[in-house]
Amino acid sequence: PVLPIYTYGTPALRRKAQPVKTLSDDVIQLIMDMFETMHYANGIGLAATQVGNLWRVVVIDLSEMEETKDLKPIVLINPVVVSQEGSWTMEEGCLSIPDVRDDVERIGKLRVQFKNVDFRDTELEAAGLLGRVILHEIDHLNGVLFLDHLPPDKKKLHNPLLRKIQKGEFEVPYPVVTAVEVAV
Repeated sequence: PVLPIYTYGTPALRRKAQPVKTLSDDVIQLIMDMFETMHYANGIGLAATQVGNLWRVVVIDLSEMEETKDLKPIVLINPVVVSQEGSWTMEEGCLSIPDVRDDVERIGKLRVQFKNVDFRDTELEAAGLLGRVILHEIDHLNGVLFLDHLPPDKKKLHNPLLRKIQKGEFEVPYPVVTAVEVAV
């Protein structure tokens, strides 16, 4: 099923996810639901914390993008960045922070170790959009949002919209859990 995505201001987005110890039916179901949710929301990456789950699981699918159309969907379980070099800046957005976009500087090229969907140790080198999405989603697993990479004065410019998101005053075509709903 399509899971609701937790939005800005919900405590789940600030929690640190825990490693997956074994590949269980529950983990497989979560992965399938996360792909379904991400596709339904027209996203390209989704971390388990964004759907209120505290496992270190990320799904990515860039196959709809012209420059990465040959890339198969990826599942990263317990991802860890093991090397990095360079940096580049690009505009980012997030399904959990609708309508907010800004330029974020990130690592240009990285190596990431993780367990794949078969729970086998895997290593991947990534740059460009794939590298950026991996870093964005690993941030989510650590309770970090892309806004946290902005200088305070730039982040402050988004405060009016962020307050609206916290109050649930926005519209998206996918189910969400807002800070107002969690507070009740």
